[in-house]
Amino acid sequence: MSRIHSWPPPSKTSGCSMTLRGDFHMHTHFSHDCLTTPEALVERCLRVGLNCIAVTDHNSLEGGRTVKTLAPFTVIVGAEIKSTAGEITGLFLQEDVPAGLEPVETARRIKEQGALVSVPHPFTGMGRSALDRATATDLLPYIDIVEGFNARTMRASDNAEARRFAAEHGFPVTAVSDAHTTRELGRTFTEFPEFDGTPEGFRRALAEAVLTETPAGSFVHVYTTLNKLVRRVRKPRV
Repeated sequence: MSRIHSWPPPSKTSGCSMTLRGDFHMHTHFSHDCLTTPEALVERCLRVGLNCIAVTDHNSLEGGRTVKTLAPFTVIVGAEIKSTAGEITGLFLQEDVPAGLEPVETARRIKEQGALVSVPHPFTGMGRSALDRATATDLLPYIDIVEGFNARTMRASDNAEARRFAAEHGFPVTAVSDAHTTRELGRTFTEFPEFDGTPEGFRRALAEAVLTETPAGSFVHVYTTLNKLVRRVRKPRV
């Protein structure tokens, strides 16, 4: 069941109308665990009413760049970058940030481009993918956004812990699908006011966000495993 709430609750007298429906964590076939083409992603976004998205393939900007050329709506080019202690998302990236750097160096290189640092699925214990609290604390000077709800996070308590961390430190939060299949798109999203197209304008607009949260369920992780197997089988032999 979906939950809808604002973060923080909007003022009843603000008169703010939410005009964008966003999802800021999704993948295309430029990720090793996804088969979604950029064309299929754009088609699905149009169908479900997403009009501001961030494409965040693993360690690659190619998906975001390709989708940006196809979509008639706002596309933020990003990447989910593997550091030595978990993944860190860069939004509004211009250049690739290499995988395998220390977390602080990864974040520093994101900020060096004028891009935003978002913390994906924090504290979930998802193998080597999630940052732990100690690492996230080290990144406090660099963090701009925290994923307050990731639809693929298995335990509700982990999403709650992410929101507590964001509240403690005054970071805006997002609700994201982390979609690796098109069917995941449009069930979890973030509604927020139009912004001026800049990273800072985006970050400010998220202060008035309303989050719609729908857990993806455990079976989506089976799809991800199958995607990896398919990619492995299709890989050209040398």
